[in-house]
Amino acid sequence: MSLIEKIDKDYIAAYKAKDDVKKQVLRHLKTAIKNRIVEAKGAELTDADVLELVAKQIKQRRDAIEQYNTAGRPELAEIEAVEVEALSEYMPPELSAEELEAAVDKAISDLGASSMQDMGKVMQAIMAAHKGQVDGKALSSLVRSRLS
Repeated sequence: MSLIEKIDKDYIAAYKAKDDVKKQVLRHLKTAIKNRIVEAKGAELTDADVLELVAKQIKQRRDAIEQYNTAGRPELAEIEAVEVEALSEYMPPELSAEELEAAVDKAISDLGASSMQDMGKVMQAIMAAHKGQVDGKALSSLVRSRLS
């Protein structure tokens, strides 16, 4: 079963179960998928494309959580956190700290990176190899500490 089919099936289940939060989150995700299909002029989306959209939705909500907490609106931040949790079901499991460190060390040695000028290359290599499994902020700080 493709990821799009799983999302459709889960949307119907959430609708029947009257799970408003999950229903709303999946509705937004389905809209983003349809918009991407229109942009691609009807081309079929792969699971990797859908994962990219899910990751983008999660990032938007995490940014919103940060902004709500800064603005003193914890009740809105909680709603966004629940939505992040619902979307996270569709992402592959994140790398552990040890796995991330090993991936960074391997990428640095493979690319021969030695200075901060090589940070972009290292980041791209890791993000491509572990699509959807790495938090960009954690990766950035780890790469920065290893290269400086």
